[in-house]
Amino acid sequence: MKVLAIDPGYGRCGVAVLEGTSSHAVLHYSSCIETSATKSFSERLQIVGDEIVYLIEIHQPETIAIEELYFTNNAKTALHVAEVRGMLMYIAVTRKIPLVEYNPLRIKIALTGHGRATKDAVTTMVHRLIKLPSKKMLDDEYDAIALGLTALAEAKYNEVRK
Repeated sequence: MKVLAIDPGYGRCGVAVLEGTSSHAVLHYSSCIETSATKSFSERLQIVGDEIVYLIEIHQPETIAIEELYFTNNAKTALHVAEVRGMLMYIAVTRKIPLVEYNPLRIKIALTGHGRATKDAVTTMVHRLIKLPSKKMLDDEYDAIALGLTALAEAKYNEVRK
């Protein structure tokens, strides 16, 4: 299975394309889509949307995985991230690509075995589970890779249950 995993955001949006199974995953691409705070929110939304459409065209994912929204102290930021998620869902549905969503707790459990794992513990497991490029990576990029690994693990689990 090939999955496009997205950690939604409008300042930084983590993206990763993984293929394989949970026990043998290959990272084809990962990055952060970054937008300038000097641009309007609608311009930033367009930049993120255009890049996601481009990644879909290039990588042809079978599934899109999106991290569920968790509330922060900043309601305005949470609302904007919710709007980004809505746009991403629209893009997936209009291209008839199955969409899966995972909350941070589920991702932590899938990668580390417990839901109270720290970001460092998740990052450590990402390094153990998949070969990563030797480049500096932001947290959002690691989050997208962790999300993709979770999607691959869930797909394998659902296949076994059939």
